[in-house]
Amino acid sequence: MASGMQEKQYTPSLLSFFIYNPTFGPREGEEEKKILFYHPSDVEKNEKIRNVGLCEAIVQFTRTFCPTKPAKSLHTQKNRQFFFEPEENFWMVMVVRNPMIEKPNKDGKPPTVEYQEEEMLLYLTSLLPLQCYSMYKLFNGTFSRAMQAGGVELLMQKLEKFFYRYLQTLHLQSCDLLDVFGGISFFPLDKMTYLKIQSFVNRVEESLSLIKYTAFLYNDQLIWSGLEQDDMRILYKYLTTSLFPRHSEPELAGRDSPMRPEVAGNLLHYGRFLTGPANLKDPEAKFRFPKIFVSAEDGYEELHLIVYKVHSLLCFLIASVELTREFCEQLDSLVGPQLTLLASDICEQFTINRRISGPEKEPQFKFIYFNHMNLAEKSTIHMRKTASVCLTSVHPDLMKILGDINCDFARVDEDEEIIVKAMTDYWVVGKKSDQRELYVILNQKNANLIEVNEEVKRLCATQFNNIFFLD
Repeated sequence: MASGMQEKQYTPSLLSFFIYNPTFGPREGEEEKKILFYHPSDVEKNEKIRNVGLCEAIVQFTRTFCPTKPAKSLHTQKNRQFFFEPEENFWMVMVVRNPMIEKPNKDGKPPTVEYQEEEMLLYLTSLLPLQCYSMYKLFNGTFSRAMQAGGVELLMQKLEKFFYRYLQTLHLQSCDLLDVFGGISFFPLDKMTYLKIQSFVNRVEESLSLIKYTAFLYNDQLIWSGLEQDDMRILYKYLTTSLFPRHSEPELAGRDSPMRPEVAGNLLHYGRFLTGPANLKDPEAKFRFPKIFVSAEDGYEELHLIVYKVHSLLCFLIASVELTREFCEQLDSLVGPQLTLLASDICEQFTINRRISGPEKEPQFKFIYFNHMNLAEKSTIHMRKTASVCLTSVHPDLMKILGDINCDFARVDEDEEIIVKAMTDYWVVGKKSDQRELYVILNQKNANLIEVNEEVKRLCATQFNNIFFLD
């Protein structure tokens, strides 16, 4: 019985997500035509129409105050609604239930529910509809493209196929500041190794004329990319949170592994395709690669995504033509041996970086850094970060403070610094300077403001000595 009397805590959860276009059902009795996608799908038709109509009314009402900037969100005690117009007249709405605590009552009365409105990461959930659209556009192109190709019916099919699977991957309870930034973790390399990689990329693109863009990653960190920044940002998120975790078996081949090394000349060859054929020697192998859409001068271009893996990861984006067995064999024989050698050099560099960073002891400070100009991010707070799991080395209350500071930074354009003394004897410092943001958590119980400021200066000098932060 004791366990039944304990409080129950509920994290934020997705209540509904829908996409509508108000111009598709302008007359009475045609309201259902506006709805292009609705999750969950088992909701009764009249309730769908009512919810969409309410959102439409809220957006129109707020236009009277600011015609160019309609409503972005609506907050109530129990939930929050977020509105986003990715393309003209196409609206995406996400409804998220606030975190809550269920407290038991005596005498058999129903439990008391307390909604924690302030606990939800508002800055994060308001960005989720944008991230949903960006991921859809990466694999399907724009809504307008589907409309031109096959009308409303084709668009609804694409939305159903994509979002049915994608919404299952949203884990609101594990989202934090890194999800807000949506940045890219870069791998630090010495000049000589970097030049080797650049030379390798140039040779491959020259030998295989179908290759349009190349991105090079090691250990989920970006080394080289020929893509536009915004395209790389969303592709990086897909690769590191979806594709790579599905193929995370040990790199060194076991007895039954598909990665058994092959000898190409005198070189061991550990390469394989993560997209496309699982085994080139299989006569029944299928040479189908996922299509993606990236920015181009005249709008966007449709390409095939080939991801080829050794110990490091080389991601090729190929022009939209049929990819044959001969092409894949040519790519495998050219890239596999060279990439195996390069992986050895990069692994050596990785070992050196870890040695330089010092022993694995608990530092006095932890930090998150983000650069809005090149999307570079770095965190010593996160031990592991995937789509469904977020392991941090600090208390959730401190992560909440980081989010609040980020909200304050978002409200102003000027550079500023915020210092917070937490109840748990921690100090939390946020610095915003020249498109860069730095968040530091210090464990110094008896420190004062001056000492905390000096400690942050020392951190900037050691970890960011080539980055200018305004004092």
